[in-house]
Amino acid sequence: EVQLVESGGGLVQPGGSLRLSCAASGFTFSSYAMTWYRQAPGKGLEWVSTIDSLSSRMYYQDSVKGRFTISRDDAKSTLYLQLNSLKTEDTALYYCAKRRGPQSSFPVDYRGQGTQVTVSS
Repeated sequence: EVQLVESGGGLVQPGGSLRLSCAASGFTFSSYAMTWYRQAPGKGLEWVSTIDSLSSRMYYQDSVKGRFTISRDDAKSTLYLQLNSLKTEDTALYYCAKRRGPQSSFPVDYRGQGTQVTVSS
């Protein structure tokens, strides 16, 4: 059974940082591209970033480029998202998701329950 469990969210002031983690199990983590999404209150699901397997090529939504960094530790089957220079508009429930293949072009087939990030003074 595929399981994705996010952690690391919390309340942080504008300009602060957080590191989100996603512990994966039930599949060969190293073989799949992984993605972070977010959903702000009253808004739809928004893609944030993807990292391919093998090449570890990374992709980012324009609004987070230069502030967020996606990474993966295949030995630990864990996906990360480092969030720096946080803004109030980054407030959202952050989800990690598994893609059906090694590259970002593959669709998502599983998603975790999410971890809440709240940016407020």
